[in-house]
Amino acid sequence: MIYYICCMEILRTFDLLDRYKANFQKVDAFGVKENKKWITYSTNDYIDYAYNFAYGLLELGFQKGDKIATISHNRPEWNFIDMGMSMIGIVHVPLYTSLNLQEYTEVLNHCDARMLIISDRILYKKLESIFQHLPQIEKVLTFDEIPGATQWKMIVQLGIDHKSKWIEKVNEIKNTITPKDCVSLIYTSGTTGTPKGVMLSHENLVQNFLAAAKVFQLTSNQRYLSILPLCHVGGRLGNYQTQYSGTSIYYAENMGTIAADMKEIKPHGFDAVPRILEKIYDTIISNGKKLTGIKKKLFFWAVDLGLQYKIETESSWWYKQKLKLADKLIFSKWRAAIGGLADSVGCGGASLPAHIERIFWAAGIKILNMYGLTETSPIITINRRTTPDLKLGSVGCVIDGVELRIAEDGEILCKGHNVMMGYYKNEELAKQVFTDDGWFKTGDIGHLVDGKFLMVTDRKKEIFKLSNGKYVAPQAVEIKYKNSIFIENLMVVGEHKKYAGAVISPNFSNLMDWIKNNNIPLESEANVIKLKEVNDLFRTEIQRLNKTVSEFEKIIKFKLVADQWSPNTGELSATLKLKRNFISTKYQSEIDEIFR
Repeated sequence: MIYYICCMEILRTFDLLDRYKANFQKVDAFGVKENKKWITYSTNDYIDYAYNFAYGLLELGFQKGDKIATISHNRPEWNFIDMGMSMIGIVHVPLYTSLNLQEYTEVLNHCDARMLIISDRILYKKLESIFQHLPQIEKVLTFDEIPGATQWKMIVQLGIDHKSKWIEKVNEIKNTITPKDCVSLIYTSGTTGTPKGVMLSHENLVQNFLAAAKVFQLTSNQRYLSILPLCHVGGRLGNYQTQYSGTSIYYAENMGTIAADMKEIKPHGFDAVPRILEKIYDTIISNGKKLTGIKKKLFFWAVDLGLQYKIETESSWWYKQKLKLADKLIFSKWRAAIGGLADSVGCGGASLPAHIERIFWAAGIKILNMYGLTETSPIITINRRTTPDLKLGSVGCVIDGVELRIAEDGEILCKGHNVMMGYYKNEELAKQVFTDDGWFKTGDIGHLVDGKFLMVTDRKKEIFKLSNGKYVAPQAVEIKYKNSIFIENLMVVGEHKKYAGAVISPNFSNLMDWIKNNNIPLESEANVIKLKEVNDLFRTEIQRLNKTVSEFEKIIKFKLVADQWSPNTGELSATLKLKRNFISTKYQSEIDEIFR
């Protein structure tokens, strides 16, 4: 019987628990920081909490097909309740922590959740005012102990008290759950409109994380730092595939503590979106600029060498020798800055700048770029660790069981076990995203290199036409201008105009260093974007970067804005993609001035 469990096929998400029990008896299945100390949960903790939560839900009258919503930062408890729900057929509806109150109200009423679980006091206080507008929510619970709120462990205790009553029922329900059953309802981040509820099955998620585990090849004696939100399908993928490999999962405190968390945990791998990698790169470059003399020269010699990186089979003998020296002198210290053990990073969610990909690979950290959507669970393609299925600059080739083709208009289409069940309560919209012969329309434009490696150009709906008839793919252009250390974010605009322009949010850290180093008087930081010297600097940067794009893609005019864009302020989605409609509305006067 034990042999069967060890070799059992994973068909549903909760099958991970049996695999964990049989193969990975660990004291640190999960780790999280509480009161400045790392707290760990063992394999047995994980399994006990999950089952007792399931028993408790049944005692409260929950049934297969019911829905429970969570609004939580990453933490081990998320997994306990996620598995508890899935094994009795309850659909998990995880929501971002960055939605506004109107969005929460709309989504929570739309998804028909009977219960809401909130992670902490800040989120609870933020949401308290809308509880009365959620008639279908019967209970609101919290992970943390909060005065006046009911903690989630109330359900766990119910499960412990009534275990004998429900133990057989749970096994009975588990046996009725098939790979085709819906396990989660994930609402898209809504960069262009109202979020849609994507219905994902056990098969969708399981086949994706099995494919990912095969690529990343993590082991049970390693550690993984989880950074992406678990409510995001990419973060969830990383979470499941790491559990499948038996790797200990530690959750980053927040975006601001990632560097410190890495030094303490010393992870062997982590997940990221391009903006996180850009932040790490910017920090390293900023530290390099503070060096002097021969150390500074060696540092930037290594950086220049790294930016020329090609995979081993494409590199000359002489380049490899120089890279060995650069690794010994410089890149080994880069790895030490993120714990010293990480050799692979799963990256997706947005376009990855070529210089970021190359420099990390040169430093011995393999960025495995991937492509997909919430609707595709998420992976469609992924770069592998070695040739022949590796091509830098691409998002790799398809995973097993997935097909891909390019439509006549350049749209990327796919078919396979990764494609969603549909949109919740919106069959008409679901029909619109499929071709007549059953291929899912991604909404992205791309092409294949060598017949297998996918290159993604842009979102189909975001490509715009200038008045001269030329089409501009803004993402492809924006990623090139972000090569400037002074540009944190920018959005290219110009639909139906004579030329392309841009709204630019500067990298204020690098900009303030430049102002200080050039002895430019500054009365207040609020006025920094108004300085003539600063605008001249950006004009020079834009002119330099204009040489990297086509004539019609060049940014002719721009406006600097004093805001740092983030999910909290609304300009970025939870996965740090531009929310173009929001930005266009917020900076309408600046955009009008660009084309005046």
